[in-house]
Amino acid sequence: MKLLYETDDAKRNQGFIDELERFGDAALVSWDDWSEDGLAMLVDKLHDDTVLFRVRRPAAARFLEDHGICLVNRAEVNRIANDKWQCYQLFLLLGVPTVPTYREALEFPCIAKTTDGHGGSEVWLMDSTEELPEASSPLIFQPVVEHLADVRAYVIGTEVVGAVKRSSGQSFKANYSLGGAIEKFTLTAVQEKDVLRIARALNSDYIGIDFLLLGDGRHLFNEIEDPVGARSFYETHDENIAELLVEHIRKLEKHGPFRQEEGPK
Repeated sequence: MKLLYETDDAKRNQGFIDELERFGDAALVSWDDWSEDGLAMLVDKLHDDTVLFRVRRPAAARFLEDHGICLVNRAEVNRIANDKWQCYQLFLLLGVPTVPTYREALEFPCIAKTTDGHGGSEVWLMDSTEELPEASSPLIFQPVVEHLADVRAYVIGTEVVGAVKRSSGQSFKANYSLGGAIEKFTLTAVQEKDVLRIARALNSDYIGIDFLLLGDGRHLFNEIEDPVGARSFYETHDENIAELLVEHIRKLEKHGPFRQEEGPK
């Protein structure tokens, strides 16, 4: 198994890489050349091996998959998870509760986000059109939803392996990387059913699914993360998610060729 990271991300995630290498026959490939020639060289380097694709580059994922590389997660997961508008469309298609999302600001205050931001970056609270941020990517807009916390469910295959509740008294952003408080969270039966509906539709291997936890007990789905970070999981759970992921990949390899690409159900 190969672990594909961009160089800077590999440095930031060395602990997780060490765990993957400890539990699996894994080798790190750091790569930063996403040109067509660079991708052609990468195909040769990854040939005949399963690749844990830890990069936010949907076009590169598609190129590799089209050239016979078995990716975990598959290219379509990377495409949808790294486009918040596509995530919203998927949630609507599946009929799961979701935060209303628009292409333009319909009311204020509202939340503005780039479609491809992650980790709480490129998210703004706006009070007027004069505060419209300059961004290199398309924007989406969401109403300010009063909520107790947000929850990230970690899903490997079709199993929820854990969940983390994240909250912040200082900011509307509750990301752990931005200083939010975290604690282990147990999904309700309804929340787990909806989470697994999303994972099955994506035919994913390892993702994070985020939703807002409302004061009346309801939940609203917000985003999907691929690649998903595991720092908050390790802080709140005894299980080693790297070990669980390696076990999942071994099962995939044992049962023959990777499953064919499937669309939402």
